[in-house]
Amino acid sequence: MGVVVEVQPEYGYCVLVAVGSSFILVWKAWKVGTMRRQFRIKYPTMYSPDNDLFNCYQRAHQNTLEMYPTFLTLLLLGGIHSPITSALAGTVWCAGRVAYALGYYTGDPKKRMRGSFGYLGLITLLYTTGRLASGLLGWF
Repeated sequence: MGVVVEVQPEYGYCVLVAVGSSFILVWKAWKVGTMRRQFRIKYPTMYSPDNDLFNCYQRAHQNTLEMYPTFLTLLLLGGIHSPITSALAGTVWCAGRVAYALGYYTGDPKKRMRGSFGYLGLITLLYTTGRLASGLLGWF
């Protein structure tokens, strides 16, 4: 016998957080593009050999792109089990990504750690996704 998964109406909040998170990516890409033009760093150069400020902007964007598939997967799966908790956790992750970028944009890489609180959101999403899996498997 199969398991039927019913999506609660509140799951819409998870979808809104997913959409909102894409605006963060666009904002970061725009910031990198602005710095690329300002410092005349031509494509396909990913990182500048002599401009650490540009590299901070690029790294802030790249790090978010590296984490984004994991974030979306956990948000959208965990939201099936716990939509409100997952949407709130996703919002915390997004706020952490903004704080991370703003810290990095100062040119002092240590200030990126201002966004570390975003990991609380990610850990919560790991939990809600684990609860979904354990429920589907009949463990809880």
